[in-house]
This record gives sequence, C-alpha cells and structure tokens, in this order.
Amino acid sequence: MTSQRDAAERVCFQLQVDPARLDEYRERHAAVWPEMLRAIADSGRRNYSLYLRPDGLLIGVYETDDDAASQRALELDPRTAAWEAEMADFFVSLDGSRPDQGAPRLAEVFNLEDQLAALAPEPAGHAAPGTTAGTSGDAGPAASVAPQTPTDHAASVAPIAESSNS
Repeated sequence: MTSQRDAAERVCFQLQVDPARLDEYRERHAAVWPEMLRAIADSGRRNYSLYLRPDGLLIGVYETDDDAASQRALELDPRTAAWEAEMADFFVSLDGSRPDQGAPRLAEVFNLEDQLAALAPEPAGHAAPGTTAGTSGDAGPAASVAPQTPTDHAASVAPIAESSNS
C-alpha cells in the first residue's frame, strides 16, 4: 500500500523458520554480513526489520520506493547469492526459491497515518468524545465529568448486582 504521507511502499512478508534452528537463525541475524547489509540498502530497502515468534513464524517489514525494482536488484546483486543460499536451509516450504524472492507478501489492511491523513478536518465547535469544545477552538477534558473513586464505582454497581439476584 502506498502511503499518502510519501511515495514509499511498506512491505510485509512471512516465512517459516525451522523451529529446530531458531537459535542459530537469531545468531546469524545478530551479525549479518556487511556486504549483505550494503546490498539490501543499495536495493532501496530501508527501515527493514524481522520479527520471530517462538514457533518459527517470521514476519519481515521494510519500506522501499519500488518493491519490484528492489527485488530485481537483490536477485541480480552477486553479494546476495551466498547469504541467500545459506539462509534457504533455515526455512520450510519455500519450494526451492531464494528466501528473498519466495516469501509471500501480506496485504496491509490498516495504517493509522494514512487514515488520519484522509480524515476531513473537524468542523469548528466539534469535540471528540470525552472532551468539550472551548471558544478558542482547543478541546479540553470535559469539566462536568468527575473521576469516579472506587467507592463511587461500588455504589453504582451494587444496585445492579442486588437486582440481578431477584
């Protein structure tokens, strides 16, 4: 999905790491080869993170201006072949694909910044729930709502509890 804030694509993908090799996978990614790091950056990927669940589910997220061009650049870059060949053995169900080429993409279904940017400006005098509109246009906490103390809460619940026992 292309952000309304900028032209970057946010990409999310999923792979399954062999659960028997999780510790080794973590160790390898604690010190990725410098040439591989540079190849990833040179391909146009940035803000790249991997997340690993205890059962081996791996989620990767990155931003790029053109994901197809980034994929091609990594596929053709000789610096990536050896790393990807070694990493392939960590994954299950890749059908012989390189991990950087065969990972299924996940569709983005929500992005806070995109939805906030798409909102129409609030009309003057409109206040969000729990706030009151002031004359200066600033919304502040509603003054008429006093915080409940634990005693107030217990008193307000007690009649409901008593009536439900009838």
